[in-house]
Amino acid sequence: MRIAFFVLDTVFFVLVASALLRVWMNQLQVKLTQQPGVFAMAVTDWLVNPVRGILPKPLRQSQADWGSLMAAVLLCLAYGGVWLMLSLGSGASVSSLVTVGLAIVAVALKFLLRTALQAFMFMLLAYAVLSWTRSDSPVLSTLDRLCEPLLRPVRRWVPLLGGVDLSVLILVVLLQIGLMWVG
Repeated sequence: MRIAFFVLDTVFFVLVASALLRVWMNQLQVKLTQQPGVFAMAVTDWLVNPVRGILPKPLRQSQADWGSLMAAVLLCLAYGGVWLMLSLGSGASVSSLVTVGLAIVAVALKFLLRTALQAFMFMLLAYAVLSWTRSDSPVLSTLDRLCEPLLRPVRRWVPLLGGVDLSVLILVVLLQIGLMWVG
């Protein structure tokens, strides 16, 4: 069963993180025609486009990317349902339909929060590695725009130490603490 849960987590992490990346890139007005936006669109268009079609007109025309956010929530609910079915198959018991519904929502919310924290952490690590090794990479400028709103508050509080910016390291540690809290 551990293998099944690992595959489930991995597949849904990629899907949900890609949908959340679309939300973040659209919020920051970063073009999705650059990596990692191209990847996120390729992975999530099958769900985001139909969801956008059923959203009310005011939500479709707002600045926020409600279609991608709703796709991420739907994917998390699907994850919660599959996770619960696998758990029940391995011996857990559920007493009522309300309990099942609440369990699915609880698992979905936890997974959404965990995925957001992990996605930000991976994005920050990629940003740090590329800034050290490939400062001419076109992806670095996109990652810089995506990471800057997260790093700006940390940089206000943490000075450079010997000319080294430790804000990425500090934010990764804070995200790890958040993951421990969620876990």
